[in-house]
Amino acid sequence: MKIAKKGGDFMDSFGSREVARCAIQMSLTKNREEENRLKEELLKSGIYTAAVDFGGEFISSINKIIERTVVAAKREGVISDSHAEEGAVAGAAREAISQVMLKAVGLNVGGKIGIARYNDHISVALFFGIGLLHLNEISIGLGHRAV
Repeated sequence: MKIAKKGGDFMDSFGSREVARCAIQMSLTKNREEENRLKEELLKSGIYTAAVDFGGEFISSINKIIERTVVAAKREGVISDSHAEEGAVAGAAREAISQVMLKAVGLNVGGKIGIARYNDHISVALFFGIGLLHLNEISIGLGHRAV
């Protein structure tokens, strides 16, 4: 997949920006079918992805969100069972959570976690609906780590 131009030639690899874009796209998928189609398309370019839903009261959901991110990344083969890779995904998820914390404290949240990896770049995007009933604020948190 040719995505970025550098010095007149297309680059053959993806950087942190492209991997972050893929994580955001995964977090915005509407359903499992769309998620699986995007996952297959990105895998053709060597980008490993995963996505998982989350929801609940924000403060009590923080640990669950981080755990679900790590479990989904391992289950889908985005990361191995190594301490360093699990820590990288957990750290990126924690960074993404911290970006929406001020909006979400004391409210309910729900949404989708998108995870993408290409070589040593790992990005986690959290798409949040924040609020009560149908009065929601929308926000995206994004974290990146290199392994």
